[in-house]
Amino acid sequence: MKACFFILAVNLVLSGAAHAAPVNMDYVHAVKTGGDTTVFFKGESAQAFRNPAANLTEEEIELHLKGDALFESNFSDDTSRSEYGLGPVYNNTNCAACHAKDGRGQLPVVPFGKEWVQLKQNESIFLRISIEDGLNHPKNAATNWGAPIPVPGFSDQLFHLGSMGARTDFPGAGQAQVWMKNEKSAFTYPDGEVVQLRKPVFKITGAYDEYFDSVTGQMRSRLYEKDVKTSPRMGTLMIGLGLLEAIKESDILALAARDLSDEGVYGKVNWVLDIKKLMSNDPYPVSMGRFGLKNNTPSVFHQSLGALRGDIGVTNYAFPQESIAGTPLFEQFKKNTNYPGKLETADEVGDGLVFYSQTLAIPSRRNVTEAEVIRGAGLFAQVNCTTCHQPSFVTGPHEIKAFSNQKIYPYTDMLLHDMGDGLADGRQDFDANGRQWKTRPLWGIGHTQTVNPRAGFLHDGRARTIEEAILWHGGEAEHSKGKFVNLPKADRTALIQFIRSL
Repeated sequence: MKACFFILAVNLVLSGAAHAAPVNMDYVHAVKTGGDTTVFFKGESAQAFRNPAANLTEEEIELHLKGDALFESNFSDDTSRSEYGLGPVYNNTNCAACHAKDGRGQLPVVPFGKEWVQLKQNESIFLRISIEDGLNHPKNAATNWGAPIPVPGFSDQLFHLGSMGARTDFPGAGQAQVWMKNEKSAFTYPDGEVVQLRKPVFKITGAYDEYFDSVTGQMRSRLYEKDVKTSPRMGTLMIGLGLLEAIKESDILALAARDLSDEGVYGKVNWVLDIKKLMSNDPYPVSMGRFGLKNNTPSVFHQSLGALRGDIGVTNYAFPQESIAGTPLFEQFKKNTNYPGKLETADEVGDGLVFYSQTLAIPSRRNVTEAEVIRGAGLFAQVNCTTCHQPSFVTGPHEIKAFSNQKIYPYTDMLLHDMGDGLADGRQDFDANGRQWKTRPLWGIGHTQTVNPRAGFLHDGRARTIEEAILWHGGEAEHSKGKFVNLPKADRTALIQFIRSL
C-alpha cells in the first residue's frame, strides 16, 4: 500500500505539469543507473567513481586497471626519465590532478585577507582562450573545420605552468600567470530565504610576450587584446563516458528536433572536428560533439588524447604536435633545452588512458524508497527539469560490448542550451556560442562532495551546492528555474534530495 501511495503522489504532482515534455516516469524507482555496468553502494562513498564497469570481462578489467595506473602517473620534463613528456607548457602533471578520484575538481582557496590567489600546481581549473572575429566561418580545412581560432603566439588554451627552459624570466611559469578571485552576490527567494552565491573571476599577468607601451603607459601582450576571449574549465566527472558514447546519434537528433518553444528551450547539436576521421583522411572529418563542457569533442578517444597533449603537454599519435608549436615561446624553448622532437608517449599509453576513461562504472542510485525522494522525483518533472536532463536512453552498439544495448539513466539530452547571461563566457567553440553549454549528466551527483569535499558544480566550479547550481540557471532554463524558486521550501528540499539520490 505504501508503494502505491507514493506512485499516486508522483502522478498527482505531475498532473500540474501542463506544458511539460512527455517523460517516462520509470526513472523514479530506477536503481541501476548505468544498466549492467552499475556498481552498488548503500550510501554516499568516497570510492563511488573509482570502479570498473561491473560487466567487463576479466581481460577488460585488467586493461582498466593498467589504465588506472597511467591516469594517476606523473609525467616529467626530464628527458632522461622514462616518464618524460611533460610540457613545455602545461596545466597539470597527471590526469588525476584535475579529476580527483575520477570526480569533479575544485576552485583554489583565496587566502584570508587576500583578494586574489594565483593558479599554481595541481589546480583543477584552466582557461580556454581564442580570438573572436565576429564571422561565421565555414567548416573546411582552412578553418580547421570550424574550431576556435588560436590566439597568435599562444594557442587555444592558456598554460600557466612551464617546464624548466620555457621561461628564463619566470622559471616554472607557462605562457602567463593566472589569478582568481571570488565575486559574491545573493539570491532571494519569493519566500524571503537568501542564498549567498559566488563566481570566480580571472585575470592574466606576466605573459611571455609582455612589454611596456610608453605611449599608453600600460603593459601590452597579444593575450591582453580585446578580441581575445577566455573561458574557465573545471575538471569534470569521469564516470559513464563509454555509455554516453554509445547513445545513438538518432536519439540525440530526435531530442534536438522537439518543439519546446512553450518552455523557451531549443536544444542544439555541436558539429565538431573528429580527430579519428582526420587521421583516416576522411574528406569531411566532422562528427556530433558529445564531450567537453560545450560538446567540443566527439569521442572519448579525442577527448582523452587531446587532454593528454593539451592539459599535460604530452604529444601522442593522435596529437603529435606540441600545443604551442610554431610560437616564439616554443622556438625559444627548443634553443634552451635538449628537446627530442619526437612523440613523447607510446601508443599503448594513450590507448590505456582511453580505455580507462571509457570503462569507469556508474554508481547505483540510493534512497529510492524514501517518501521525500519519490516526491522530489515527481517535482523534478513538474518543474520541467526533465526537459533538458532527459532521464533515460537505451544505448546502441559499441566497440566495448559491455556498453551495448543498456538501459541507462544519465539525466542529459546531450545537447547545447543557452544558459543565460550569468553563465555566459562569450566564447565561440565550433557551433556553440558564448551562452551555450552542454546539459551535464546528473548520474552520480550525490557522491560528488563525498569523493571531493571541496568539489564545485557548473563549468567553473562556482556552485558549492546543488541548490546554488540551480539558481545560476538562466536563458533556456529560466522557465524551469522560475518554477523551482516558487516552490515551497519543503518541495525545493525534496527535489534536491531526489537529485542527491542520483
